[in-house]
Amino acid sequence: MTEQVPAYGLWSLVLLNSLVFVMFAFSFFQPRTRLEWRSFGAFSAFLVALFTEMYGFPLTIYFLSGWLAARFPEVDFFAHDSGHLLEVIFGWRSNPHFGPFHLLSAVLIGAGFILLARAWLALYTAQLCRRVATHGPYARIRHPQYVGFVLIMAGFLLQWPTLVTLAMFPVLTFLYVRLALREERDALEAFGDEYRRYMLGTPRFVPRIAGRPRDAGEAQ
Repeated sequence: MTEQVPAYGLWSLVLLNSLVFVMFAFSFFQPRTRLEWRSFGAFSAFLVALFTEMYGFPLTIYFLSGWLAARFPEVDFFAHDSGHLLEVIFGWRSNPHFGPFHLLSAVLIGAGFILLARAWLALYTAQLCRRVATHGPYARIRHPQYVGFVLIMAGFLLQWPTLVTLAMFPVLTFLYVRLALREERDALEAFGDEYRRYMLGTPRFVPRIAGRPRDAGEAQ
């Protein structure tokens, strides 16, 4: 006779995953100002809320249990795989880890962390030279680090949607937009026309599909 592994109540996994992802994000973001710490704290809270429902206590499933049971009576929503709600709702009945939403979430999360890493390297190099970061991801968009965080959050929402993280997503996105605008004001004060030319040639968040990226010195 074998014991069934519990689907939830795995608080050690909640703690471990939260620490790993928070420290990984911190190593790239490295907040300094009060607003940066606030936005990073909110991102950390997003991760803790996510992993709490993923491994600890499935609040969203409890809250929606009546509707879910009525719509999908054949599904045991307190089995761990059923927490991938989008896969279940849209009819994916095989292993949810190979479902379209989970695969797309892996792409978004991976792309987000890659973007964070490349943006950090480009920014670090520019700071050493005391100049505007215009290479790497900064050649395409002015705030790749915040785009990276949004991609990571969107990926986790696709993989394991919860009511709490769904409510936090627009709040965090607003905080990153606000932080980006503040950083642009600071950069204009520090670099003047150099950064103004860079702004004219580089979109804020969404890269241009056509055309090659322009260096700050090329923008007129």
